[in-house]
Amino acid sequence: MRFDDIKTKAKTLQNEVSTLYYAARDPRTPWYAKVFVIGIAAYALSPIDLIPDFVPVLGYLDDMLLLPLGIYLALKMLPPEVLSAARAKARRADGETPPHNWRAAAAILALWMGAGALLVYLVLRWVRSQAPDSRLGY
Repeated sequence: MRFDDIKTKAKTLQNEVSTLYYAARDPRTPWYAKVFVIGIAAYALSPIDLIPDFVPVLGYLDDMLLLPLGIYLALKMLPPEVLSAARAKARRADGETPPHNWRAAAAILALWMGAGALLVYLVLRWVRSQAPDSRLGY
């Protein structure tokens, strides 16, 4: 695969992400598609991955497979008229960055922090519930 091919694929992926941004803001978009798009965005922007990036090869493989698959599925969930309108908006806004939504970023961060706190709580609760076994000598 040549570098120009990779650049073209990356540009296409960027346009599709912009399309999803505009489609998620469209009132004609079904609620389940909006939730799925938000989940894809949260996964893409989150520092927490299914497989951490420091794991050789597999760390980036999940991003290279899961994100395009998620974007593809999200695009399939959209009604055709919403998809065409969102693609037109994305083409008009080509090169512009979408506005930043700091409240959404804060909500995603709070969600991850809450999930982390819940995980720590459950692990500590499990560890404390493990009573020493006197038959083993401790």
